[in-house]
Amino acid sequence: MEQLEVQGFKAAGIAAGIKKSGKKDLGLIYSQVPANAAGVFTRNKVQAAPVILSRERVQSGICQAIVVNSGNANCCTGDAGLRDAGIMARLAASGLKISEEMVLVASTGVIGEPLPMETIEAAIPAMIDALSPQGFADLAAAVMTTDKVPKTATGQGSINGKSFKITGVAKGAGMIRPDMATMLCFVCTDVKATSEVLKTTLVKAAKRSFNRISIDGDTSTNDAVLVMANGLSDAVIQSSDDIAIFQKILDGILLDLAKQLVRDGEGVTKLVEILVQGAATESDARNIAETVAHSPLVKTAFFGEDANWGRIIAAVGRADATVDPDKIDVYFDEIQMVKAGMGCGKSVEAKATKVLKKKSFSVTVDLNIAGGSAAMLTCDFSTDYVRINADYRS
Repeated sequence: MEQLEVQGFKAAGIAAGIKKSGKKDLGLIYSQVPANAAGVFTRNKVQAAPVILSRERVQSGICQAIVVNSGNANCCTGDAGLRDAGIMARLAASGLKISEEMVLVASTGVIGEPLPMETIEAAIPAMIDALSPQGFADLAAAVMTTDKVPKTATGQGSINGKSFKITGVAKGAGMIRPDMATMLCFVCTDVKATSEVLKTTLVKAAKRSFNRISIDGDTSTNDAVLVMANGLSDAVIQSSDDIAIFQKILDGILLDLAKQLVRDGEGVTKLVEILVQGAATESDARNIAETVAHSPLVKTAFFGEDANWGRIIAAVGRADATVDPDKIDVYFDEIQMVKAGMGCGKSVEAKATKVLKKKSFSVTVDLNIAGGSAAMLTCDFSTDYVRINADYRS
């Protein structure tokens, strides 16, 4: 089992009684000293109360704790929802004996229901008592909704001979697409870095990971990725080379978590990387990759292990991008299915079908126009996805 502990941080996850199932549903991260912080949030125009609160507070560039609940999104709950998010922060701050302005809030779950504040208030003392350097696994369990497994990742690096560590916890299995793929992610590191450096590196890392995945093409109201750096290691980010070292490790952790999200997607049986190359521009390549990755017809074909390249070509053609139909090549892993816009025959299709039987494979679309390229991680659509989302609230 990976060692998730990060110097100066404690975490907890408990069953407060928010969920009817009795599973863990309330979590906390605490730094023993104030930490520099940064965040990126959903671009959905409908935003949950905790997103509104945390987006405002993180602008100070400093925080010391994050309190999070699952089972209730605290979204579309009006002024009462904003008040409840503030109360959650205040209760945690009081128990930790820190300023409430130093506490960020996150929520995930059903939209439109008021938070059970009496339940949460009663559970806060037990959650604080449960704080532990080894508590990140419990936190990961406490933020799960339709997730089947908790998601964590950790890594170490060195700057000028001084080591530092980064640990990330994430949740998400549905309502996932680029623009902050419903997902939450919390990152803790003991490196010494300014909030400006954290924001710059976090935006880049999110672009390369969480903004490259799609489970169902829906953007949540609650998405948030928050990073805290308490500076308790001897590693200090001072130069562009130092930033590059930190960026590489942060990129790896967030990409690891992003892949875990897709693998654990609601009803998912396939992890598929969509690679687009030879586009007129990088923007064109990204538009095509997203269109293919979001297509329900493409995704159901993946589930049925049907090498239906026509659905992929159709998705390419409706994307907002320059396309020459007579130049398109399509590959399933290394098997070429389409050459110059035409299928390569039944014998090749049989080989491609074998590729689709794997748990993980790639689809490459080469437009043969110029040098633009992009990639997306997606999955199949199964009958279980419909079943899970048909009765989610019950």
